[in-house]
Amino acid sequence: MKHHAIDELQIVAEVNQDFPRRALSRSERLERWAELLEQNPQRRLSTLHETEYQPARVRATMRGDGTPISVAFEDPVLRAAGLENDSYGEAKRFFELSDEQLHKVICYCHFGATVSASTAARHIRAMLVEKQPGLFARLRQIFLG
Repeated sequence: MKHHAIDELQIVAEVNQDFPRRALSRSERLERWAELLEQNPQRRLSTLHETEYQPARVRATMRGDGTPISVAFEDPVLRAAGLENDSYGEAKRFFELSDEQLHKVICYCHFGATVSASTAARHIRAMLVEKQPGLFARLRQIFLG
């Protein structure tokens, strides 16, 4: 994927920056990402090297061509919903993931230099069914801190 500044794009196309973003829930965003990966399940995708050892500032800017994150960024639906780039930090923000969760999808230490799209999708789908705190636990957290 080739990146261009908006000024450069306006030379070859009309760019409408006021395009409304479509609100998607966290579950819808994760589901969409998994579906995109499952479209080509055998595809080998690049991983990011040792994300857990990088300082937070460095980790946030990590990216690579052909990663599971770049598959998400190639999707116009996810971009319209607010995915701004294909960096680790942006994926963490947009998909509302912890470092531990994103590490399971993208890190070299789990898969080596590449991961199959189907494996990445399976890890993303697992996040959809992770046990969420129950109603009483959430209320206690709200009222008792």
